[in-house]
Amino acid sequence: MARARIIKKYPNRRLYDTEISSYVTLEDIRQLVIDAENFEVHDAKTGQDITRSVLLQIISEREEAGEPLLSANVLQQLIRFYGDSLQGFMGQYLERSIQLFHEQQHQFRGQLQSLLGQAPWNMMKDLTQRNLEMWNQMQDGLFGRGGGKRKGAAEATEESDEKRS
Repeated sequence: MARARIIKKYPNRRLYDTEISSYVTLEDIRQLVIDAENFEVHDAKTGQDITRSVLLQIISEREEAGEPLLSANVLQQLIRFYGDSLQGFMGQYLERSIQLFHEQQHQFRGQLQSLLGQAPWNMMKDLTQRNLEMWNQMQDGLFGRGGGKRKGAAEATEESDEKRS
């Protein structure tokens, strides 16, 4: 396993990424999480690992902005587990549940991608083409037009020009 990237949090609440030798924001740390980077946040003064508190701060800010992921009811239920005899079990249960959900989501996206096998625009183009072909077949059936495929606009114009000559 790769060595964890160290972020130091200074008393002035600024975060310093020792790997890139630069100050970072909570949004930068959130991006590290999204990118599945291995990192730890340490208090610059004491050296204590404060990763959890920084992650909770990110969650808190995300919950306040936009549509929350955790309802008040869910938060109340989580709070009730603190101090309960099942507190340790609940943490493991939540961790495993989220991991399974993530795996299922990844699997579903993979199946959807293999099912579609192409980019959304190409899929829409193909769907539109199939719908047009079905529409033309339906018109041919309703109006007794033979020959299967309908002529394109350019072919129809050419034929019309030839008939006039």
